[in-house]
Amino acid sequence: MKSNLLKYTLSLAFLISTMLIAISVGSVSVPIPEIIQIIGSEVFHLPLGDHVDPKFISIVYDIRLPRVILAGLVGASLAIAGAAFQGLLRNPLADPYILGVSSGASVGAVSTLFFNISIPFLGMYTLPFLSILSALATIMIVLFFAKKIDKTMRVESIILTGIIFSSFLGSIISLIIALTGEELQQIIGWLLGSVSMRGWKYVGIILPFLIIGGLLLLMNTRELNAMSFGEERAQHLGVDVEKRKMLILAAGSILTGAAVAVSGTIGFVGLVIPHLTRKLWGPDHIHLLPLSIITGAGFLILTDLLSRTIISPQVLPVGVITALVGAPVFAMILIKQKKAKGR
Repeated sequence: MKSNLLKYTLSLAFLISTMLIAISVGSVSVPIPEIIQIIGSEVFHLPLGDHVDPKFISIVYDIRLPRVILAGLVGASLAIAGAAFQGLLRNPLADPYILGVSSGASVGAVSTLFFNISIPFLGMYTLPFLSILSALATIMIVLFFAKKIDKTMRVESIILTGIIFSSFLGSIISLIIALTGEELQQIIGWLLGSVSMRGWKYVGIILPFLIIGGLLLLMNTRELNAMSFGEERAQHLGVDVEKRKMLILAAGSILTGAAVAVSGTIGFVGLVIPHLTRKLWGPDHIHLLPLSIITGAGFLILTDLLSRTIISPQVLPVGVITALVGAPVFAMILIKQKKAKGR
């Protein structure tokens, strides 16, 4: 019990500290005590001290707070989706980016932007809805072709199929970019991954999908524990493997599609964070999934802070930073797996 309390305390401390630092640091530095007062005033209607500079209120509440919250929600979505995919496929290399789910979501989102699609009854949710549909269709197609290639559906076959489809979908995106006129800058900037200048509207777009997808996965933590030992053993333990597998894949696609819709393609968060969390706190999905949510949120807030300060006043796309961190981790896990198999 104490061990679990320590896990969550340290993870929440990491998240809260990264949030406060990210809101504080920028072209105009805002003291942390004043940030706490401003948030308390705006959210809980607490009295605001006379010493608080009025310009800080706009900087914190209208610019930095929504950016930080959005980064946290995107990081949380990608991290829990990655943790679920890794548990389901029993491989630490599985994540939405490598399996092609992110690329599928990107095709749906880019097509929506390119053709200016708007579904009347969905309104601002058109983009995440079509992005999620594309993500779900992609993972279904990847699994279909993986089964055609290898009837036993080994994890290596699924990952290889995902990489192939990711490359194919990337070429479709390149074709759309080549045909794009005025929207070129918008689409390219979006593809590189960013949470800059999104505002509260985008927080409202991703939040319901994070709640739905996150709850679906958290309701399947025991099943993920059982399936991590193999599908046959899970069936002997009474798990309806096919039903749970589809549910987990659908929930992961919802989370990935919504994250891609609001922030573009941000790779490797779903690979790095579950791997790190598993190393630190253990493989039990009952705790791995919620801890991945917290750590993933803090990680993307931190990388977004780096992206806007590392070469200030220029801003790097946050997807560039996550790729710089994630690619070496991917290589390290791959080498470790090969060594383990060679023994």
